[in-house]
Amino acid sequence: MSMWTEEHRMLRDTVRRFVDNEINPFVDEWEEAGMFPAHELFKKAGKLGLLGLNREEKYGGSGLDYSFNVAQGEELGHINCGGIPMALGVHTDMCTPALAQFGSDALKRAWLVPSIAGDMVGCVGVSEASAGSDVARIQTRAVRDGDDYVINGSKMWITNGLQADWMCALVNTSEGHPHTNKSLVIIPMDAPGVSRVRKLNKLGMRSSDTAEIYFDDVRIPVSNCIGDEGAGFMYQMLQFQEERLWAGANTLIGLENCIQWTVDYTRQRKAFKKSILDNQVVHFRLAELSTEIEALRALVYRATEQYVAGENVTRLASMVKLKSGRLAREVTDSCLQYWGGMGFMWETKISRAYRDTRLISIGGGADEIMLGIICKLDGILPERKR
Repeated sequence: MSMWTEEHRMLRDTVRRFVDNEINPFVDEWEEAGMFPAHELFKKAGKLGLLGLNREEKYGGSGLDYSFNVAQGEELGHINCGGIPMALGVHTDMCTPALAQFGSDALKRAWLVPSIAGDMVGCVGVSEASAGSDVARIQTRAVRDGDDYVINGSKMWITNGLQADWMCALVNTSEGHPHTNKSLVIIPMDAPGVSRVRKLNKLGMRSSDTAEIYFDDVRIPVSNCIGDEGAGFMYQMLQFQEERLWAGANTLIGLENCIQWTVDYTRQRKAFKKSILDNQVVHFRLAELSTEIEALRALVYRATEQYVAGENVTRLASMVKLKSGRLAREVTDSCLQYWGGMGFMWETKISRAYRDTRLISIGGGADEIMLGIICKLDGILPERKR
């Protein structure tokens, strides 16, 4: 029996209208500006109930299961760029899961409620200049001083970083083992000592503002710690499950659109007295890639079904993340080739997709990290010499 219901279809229709009316008409303008108006757009999404689908109703959410987040993530693939869906996904599925699951009632009312309403923009602070996929190596420290933490350090590649009102930050709160000395804390981005040092100039995801952030003696109350002190690494690993499922779902429709754009373009582009699409090598390759996308969709749906059932899907979510990044590279590269010289033009949609999707194999844990997780869980690591 399919997990998709009439409620899912209604949600997809709402998201599609939102994309068509409030986002796609402005994508080119926002890409050129290197930023989109997050507060304005998130408020519109909040009014439609799109920012808290699986959050508790008492905090303004819809009380639905995670399959609705996946359906929404998939439908946001209709956006004609990668930056804006990424920014929305960071807000709904990357910086709020731990807060919603482990945060105190006071923290949820202060930060989750306005985030669900679209009155606040959130960001997640894990990566640092010297610690990307190797989360255990982060250096940012929060030292206890009475009822406060004093935070020093920095965060790098922070999506929504220039516009965010708060950050869910992973910081070191003690000495000791790197898996048990970290905590997730909420840092108000207007707190004294928080500096948004620079907006990063990226290859793709141009409409999403990405920042480098410094913390210089930033003082926050200890009560801003999400859940238990020292459990931050574990909480962040759990947040990654949702992040990776969402990323996989969000890849699907965008890649299908790349194929459709390429079909349309190669059908009317002539070479040697026939269309490019008339060449068997072209239409067979597009059919093969369409098949790969459907296989990825089946993997995303299976992982989602198990996650909704309460199972640990670290293995499947890692496979989703690995496959979505690699398939995105394969689809966009193959399609761009068939566009010829036009594919190499900055302004074409296929060129933008080629640039934007390259991040999938890097952000949220690189391909090599996913392979390591899968090897570990499948017991296929080589034996280490003692």
